[in-house]
Amino acid sequence: MRVAIIGNSGSGKSTLAQVLATTHCLERLDLDTVAWEPDKVAVARDPASAARDVADFCDAHERWVVEGCYAGLIGIALQRSPLLLFIEPGVAVCLDHCRRRPWEPHKYSSKHAQDRNLPLLLTWVEDYYVRDGDPSFLAHQALFDAYAGPKRKFTARVEPAMMYDAIGADPGGAI
Repeated sequence: MRVAIIGNSGSGKSTLAQVLATTHCLERLDLDTVAWEPDKVAVARDPASAARDVADFCDAHERWVVEGCYAGLIGIALQRSPLLLFIEPGVAVCLDHCRRRPWEPHKYSSKHAQDRNLPLLLTWVEDYYVRDGDPSFLAHQALFDAYAGPKRKFTARVEPAMMYDAIGADPGGAI
């Protein structure tokens, strides 16, 4: 089973990826961990290095889930024909998720450090439908439309119980 998940910040990508990884013994890659320099706020890594890390991860594991808001990096995962899930529940849901987000220790040294960035994150989420580039709705929709492999788009809050519907009748089957 291979799954790629794309969507706005706060859309539920990480939660969904964690449920899939735990339930189906999948290796998991949060694209924030390859897109940004470790221990630096908003410092992007070299795009070629990030792309190589995604390709290496996908090639090193038979069963995986890759999630993030970076259309270009998701595109690298799509070269391996996973199920593509586009999570687009709307800005209000994304903002709510961001406000209730638990501490992400793989991204921040403390919950306090994470919360200091919340105003910036909320503005980022609100700009999803008007910004250009890789982490935009336009790029996500174009990627989804162009992908010829298996795909599903969710336009409401995605609950973990919906996963069996997302991945088909046989959640243990190969995708």
